[in-house]
Amino acid sequence: MQGLGRAEIADTFCEALDGLFSRFIITAERGITPEDTMSPFIEYDSLRFAAYRSTSTPAIVVGRTEAGIERWLRENETPDGRQGVVIQCWGTYDSKKPLDEQVKKFNKEMSLRIRQDILSASGGTTRIFDWPEPGKKPVYVIDNRERVGDCGGGDESFLKEYERNNINVPLMIGHDFKIDETTKCRIGISGANIQIFCDSVDTGRLAGRASIEAIKKVEGVITPFYICPSGSTTGNYKLIGPPTNRKYCPSLRKIIPNSEVPEGVNSVPEIVIDGISMKAVEDAMREGIKAASYVDGVKLISAGSYEGSLGHHRIYLRELFI
Repeated sequence: MQGLGRAEIADTFCEALDGLFSRFIITAERGITPEDTMSPFIEYDSLRFAAYRSTSTPAIVVGRTEAGIERWLRENETPDGRQGVVIQCWGTYDSKKPLDEQVKKFNKEMSLRIRQDILSASGGTTRIFDWPEPGKKPVYVIDNRERVGDCGGGDESFLKEYERNNINVPLMIGHDFKIDETTKCRIGISGANIQIFCDSVDTGRLAGRASIEAIKKVEGVITPFYICPSGSTTGNYKLIGPPTNRKYCPSLRKIIPNSEVPEGVNSVPEIVIDGISMKAVEDAMREGIKAASYVDGVKLISAGSYEGSLGHHRIYLRELFI
C-alpha cells in the first residue's frame, strides 16, 4: 500500500455512475441579527433554512433524488445582489432508457423540494436562479411553469428581471416568489466515495470534517450525506433499499466471518461525492484524501468497490496522485 501523510492509501478504486443533475441558486433576505447567527434555531435564517431543508432526504439509493450544498455566495456573486447558496439536485440516469421519462421523474422530485422546502417553508423571501455550468450544453431544459409556476393558482405572472425570464408566484406574506422559467439538466458523475479507516469515532469525525472542508474548495461538487456513518452496499431490502455495509462495521469485526475492518480500526466514515464532471470528482477525491491522511489516528484510506456491480466508472485512488 502507498502512503500519504500519516495514512496508507489502498490499491483499489471507487465505483461511480452517471447521474442527471440540475444546479441552481437560492437567494433570500436573511433578516438575521448577530445573535441569530449563534441561535440553534436555523429557521431564523431564511437562506440557511431553505438550503438545509431542500437538500435533506430522500436519496438516489431509495429510487428518488439527492441534493447538496455546493457553496455559499456573497452579494456580488448572485443575479439579484443578495446572499445566496448554490444547490445541486441529482437523479439517476441510464443511457439505455428514454431521456424524457427520466427527466419527468427527476423534475417531479426536484419540484417537490422547490415547492415544499424553498417556496413554502423558508420565511417567504426566496428566489431561485438557474445556475448551469458556463459553456456546457444541457441535455434537457425543464419548463418550471407546470410544477412550480402553477402554485400561483392562475395568478402567477411572467416578467423579465435580472436579465432572465422569471415566473412570479404571489405569496400571502407579501414578498412574491420568483424562479427562472426554465432549469437546465446535464449528465454528471455521482456516487464516488472515499472510506477513512480511523482508530476511534472521534478521529472519524475529525478526519471526515477535514476531508469535506478540503472537498468544498473544489468547484462543482457536493457531499450529499456530509460524513456518512453507515455507507451502503449492493442489494436491497424490500422496505429500505441498500442496507449498511456490514463488512466495514467495526462492531461486527469479531462477529461476521468476512469483516474487512483491521485490528485497531474502530471507525470507518464514508464521504460520498457527486460532481458536474469527472475532473471535478477526481479533484475532490484527491483533496479529500490528502486532508484526511494528515489527521492523527487515520490508518488507511480506501473506497467502496463492488466488482463493477454498482457503477461503470472506476476511479483508482493511487492514480489520483500520479
